[in-house]
Amino acid sequence: MIKNILTVVFLIVAMFVIYNFKDHNQKRAIDACIAGSQKLEKPMTVPEAKIFCEEQIKNNK
Repeated sequence: MIKNILTVVFLIVAMFVIYNFKDHNQKRAIDACIAGSQKLEKPMTVPEAKIFCEEQIKNNK
């Protein structure tokens, strides 16, 4: 009985962790792209760079 309860609690916690961190890598990739876009010949503003990077990363999926 206790083993079943612990299994259910573990699964709920695992689902919560996965749900909260599922976009972590995408956010890091966007941040890196924004930082890299500042070194281009024609620098973009931060909002422009964020939009550009989000589009590029979503297209590469």
